Amino acid sequence: MKKLTILTAAILAASIGVASAQDAREANKKAEADRIAAETRAQEVEATITSDRAALTAEVEKLEAQGKQLVADVQSLQKRKVAGQEKHDALTEKWTSKEVEFREISGNVRIAAKDIEALLNSSQLTALTPDRLDRIAPVLEPGYFPGIDDISGMTAILVDEMNRSGQVTLQKGPYVGRDGENHEGDILTLGKFTALYRSPEQEVGFLTYSPDSKKLFALTTLPDRKMAKGIANYFEGKSEMAPLDIASGESLVGIGDHTGIVEEFKQGGNIMWPILVVGLVVIAFTTYKLIYLKRVHGDTDALMGTVNDLASKGDWQGVDSFLQKHQGHNWPVLNVIREGIRARREDRETLESVLQESILREMPRLERGVSVMAVLGAIAPLLGLLGTVTGMIATFKVITLYGTGDPKLMSSGISEALVATKWGLCVAVPTMLIHTLLARRVHGVVSDMEEKAVTMSNTIQKEQRRGSLVASA
Repeated sequence: MKKLTILTAAILAASIGVASAQDAREANKKAEADRIAAETRAQEVEATITSDRAALTAEVEKLEAQGKQLVADVQSLQKRKVAGQEKHDALTEKWTSKEVEFREISGNVRIAAKDIEALLNSSQLTALTPDRLDRIAPVLEPGYFPGIDDISGMTAILVDEMNRSGQVTLQKGPYVGRDGENHEGDILTLGKFTALYRSPEQEVGFLTYSPDSKKLFALTTLPDRKMAKGIANYFEGKSEMAPLDIASGESLVGIGDHTGIVEEFKQGGNIMWPILVVGLVVIAFTTYKLIYLKRVHGDTDALMGTVNDLASKGDWQGVDSFLQKHQGHNWPVLNVIREGIRARREDRETLESVLQESILREMPRLERGVSVMAVLGAIAPLLGLLGTVTGMIATFKVITLYGTGDPKLMSSGISEALVATKWGLCVAVPTMLIHTLLARRVHGVVSDMEEKAVTMSNTIQKEQRRGSLVASA
């Protein structure tokens, strides 16, 4: 049994060995096929890797070349950056140095534009061409830098204003009538000073310009008949003369508000009467004193020349005769000469005393009343000040009774104060000037007397030394 078992085991083992060997051959074939396939795939992969390696190598070389180019580009850009920064720094420095000049130019142009704007706003010609202001408006905007076109435009506007300021133009245009409504009519501009209008109803009058509304307004008061006729004739070309207000309309406002001297005198109150009396006294005394000084101060140089000629010849009788001919002339200088001739035989000291006494005798007559002018010149402004005080007292009384609601109630007292002060000064200023004039005239006559007295004294002393006075005695 044991042998049978071993035999069976051996048979089984042989069977298994044969089967295993066959399987091994199959496996070996399969393995060989797998190996060959793997080698084939490996070769293919190797070929692919080799191909990819070449491509990658080429790509690497390409990328390396690009890297080198990029490095070169970076270096070039760095150089350009440095050069650009240097250029930027130079331009910044140049701009910094020029910025002040540019700002100054811009500021000067803007200042000029403001001046032109103010000129145009105050010009009545703007009412007829209001678009001129729009042309310089951009220059006045903050942050705007004016160009050459702006400057040329400003110059053109200014030249146009200058040209039109010296022209007389007649054109149709709008204006605000005396009724407050807008009208269209003939507008005559005389430069930039005066504007006249003629309505379709043939009404003529003056126009005033309002800078706020940029419009022309007709005066509520029409000119008088004579002036209106002259204006109408000028419109029609029948006259070469037209009224011109060189104050650019300021004087036209007073056409309807003119106050005569009599009305103004009444506005000044009762204090105006003493001021009037002072003024009349000043006028009367000035007239009298000027006539008197002219009458008593003749041609003394010619008179003294004749006396010296006769005295130098020793002809004292001729001197006496010559003075006798002028006996009717009560001239201060002539009286001094007469006193000196009468004392011609005295010594020098006595002669000079006689001449000085004669001069002192004549001075009161010459100076009479001159000091009164100084007093009147001081009184007149004080009277005006008194009128100011009384006028203000009246004004405060009105304020106490009625308050300050109605200015017309206070106008009477204020008018009295201002008018009295005005006429007090109008009398005082000429009075002080006249006093100075008269004092200088009197001083001139006195100086003439002193000069002629010295000349007479020297002539007499000279003749005394020559002995002509002894011979004439």
